[in-house]
Amino acid sequence: MESIQAIKQRFEIIGNNPVLNRSLEKAIRVSPTDISVLVTGESGVGKESVPKIIHQLSHRKHGKYIAVNCGAIPEGTIDSELFGHEKGAFTGATQTRNGYFEVADGGTIFLDEVGELPLTTQVRLLRVLENGEFIKVGSSKVQKTNVRIVAATNVNMFEAIKKEKFREDLYYRLSTVEIHLPALRERKEDIHLLFRKFASDFALKYKMPTVRLTEQAIQLLLKYNWGGNIRQLRNVAEQVSVLETEREISIDILSNYLPNTNGNLPTVVNESKSESDFSNEREILYKVLFDMKSDLSDLKKLTMELMKTGNSHDVQKNNEGLIQKIYGEVSSTQNEDLDLLTLPEKNNTDLEIVDAAKDKYHFAEEIIEEETLSLHDKELELIKKSLERHNGKRKLAADELGISERTLYRKIKQFDL
Repeated sequence: MESIQAIKQRFEIIGNNPVLNRSLEKAIRVSPTDISVLVTGESGVGKESVPKIIHQLSHRKHGKYIAVNCGAIPEGTIDSELFGHEKGAFTGATQTRNGYFEVADGGTIFLDEVGELPLTTQVRLLRVLENGEFIKVGSSKVQKTNVRIVAATNVNMFEAIKKEKFREDLYYRLSTVEIHLPALRERKEDIHLLFRKFASDFALKYKMPTVRLTEQAIQLLLKYNWGGNIRQLRNVAEQVSVLETEREISIDILSNYLPNTNGNLPTVVNESKSESDFSNEREILYKVLFDMKSDLSDLKKLTMELMKTGNSHDVQKNNEGLIQKIYGEVSSTQNEDLDLLTLPEKNNTDLEIVDAAKDKYHFAEEIIEEETLSLHDKELELIKKSLERHNGKRKLAADELGISERTLYRKIKQFDL
């Protein structure tokens, strides 16, 4: 069995990160068997290297090795690509075609981005994993194949299973052994080594001197988030090697090639949490709307009763609780100094203000309307003046109006204050 160091040299793998070494060790140990392997990790971490190692160290190394990018094949043709088809099976099928599972018999198939497979194809793949059988598209003949499957994905498989985008039984079939490759930001000790390797390769390729980083530039390289992982680092090394005339790269020069160097790259939002937050916001919005509808119904009820009876004092007495709900309960100390509202008598268009001279709030004014006083306007006026009195401090204004701060906030949104 080859050592980890020998494998790194053979497959040009750079780095001494413990997690990386553990992943390579698992790949070496599982290679002599026919166990299915699932390689996980973010996009750009180099997942394609693991199936090559497994194939080359296995007894299948003289058989075919086929890498299939499942996300790049259209859903309508992926079954034909993997399992083949018979002549006339569908429009355009002018001849019989052998699929990858038939061609790679005795070898290894690497299914990259396996999380993108359609559910119908997942069923076919599960049958291959269970008993090595498959059926060509348009055929009824069962065929046998002896292939080893190594799959890779950057998808959170448990989330995909939860959303019914990936079959749970297929996941457990594929992940008999799971090998996880760490993101580049988790391998800080390897970042500068990788950059130097890429810079050396590009200097040789483009026949120019190798670029070097200053100490400050190295520190920037290590602190950067590297959302694109090794692929992004390689691109940066190539750009710097080709575009810069100076061979010593300072932090100012390097920062021009690193987007978002003034802050961390945006983090991925957990979808389940986001959906939960949106659900809570909807519930709050629905409650506010129902409260507004209730208040509107109460206003209509009070107005209709006033119009029918014509006796404002009786209406006020019979609907005291309703009026307090609309205008807010006034504390007993406030009532000693001010009776905020006395409803108008029939045919009397003046709003009566009680003890206006003693009013320490000095915002109850005599308003003369040509028609019946609007409760809506009066409520709006009281809220405005209370907010002005307390310089926009909602808590103090709510206490003065005798309502909760949440109710006041809803009124402010309702009236667009």
